[in-house]
Amino acid sequence: MNVAVSMILGLVIFWTSFPIASAADYLLAPGDVLSIRVFGYEDLEMKTVEIRPDHKIDFPLIGEISTLGITSGKLSHILTASLMEFLRDPKVSINVDKYHTTRLYVLGEINRPGLYELNKQHNLLDAIGIAGGYTKDAAKKKVFVIPGDQGKQPIEVNLLQLLQKGDVKLNICLEDGDTVFLTSNNRLDFSRDILPLISGVYYIKNLND
Repeated sequence: MNVAVSMILGLVIFWTSFPIASAADYLLAPGDVLSIRVFGYEDLEMKTVEIRPDHKIDFPLIGEISTLGITSGKLSHILTASLMEFLRDPKVSINVDKYHTTRLYVLGEINRPGLYELNKQHNLLDAIGIAGGYTKDAAKKKVFVIPGDQGKQPIEVNLLQLLQKGDVKLNICLEDGDTVFLTSNNRLDFSRDILPLISGVYYIKNLND
């Protein structure tokens, strides 16, 4: 078995054995569209509630509610507790009807470099997977995540450690506008190879916005 085939099989085995987040574990984010129902109170039913960029929604009787860092189940509990001040035994049901999309650039030693949009899950492995996986020349110990926010520093990730040891802390959650850059096995000069890329990505992003 040659190196390329062995690498591909290793990736397949890893991804299929890697724990996938269930709907109950999904953290709500701006752009998600919710439908909210309070059983027995049809006047409070909201069929299309989009989470605002500040992570908040507005709900009758209660007002603004933050969804930052919580799941739909947790939001349901928060709404239920808040509505108990106004209603008798409220029962709240929440569905995520549409997940927000995260726009990412995946560049460098990747089989299909380009701009991608991910729904729901948007971690480092998701980005690499949707772009066809890394090439045989990729330096798996030096993968850079370049934040879309110019005020943040690029993050270096040892992808090999993530793949071989399952270190989930390295499976970074990506934000809209981030860039994943897979370096080559050749020696990398950060100021020569990465900094021009950062500037170029910001330029392209501004054109697309």
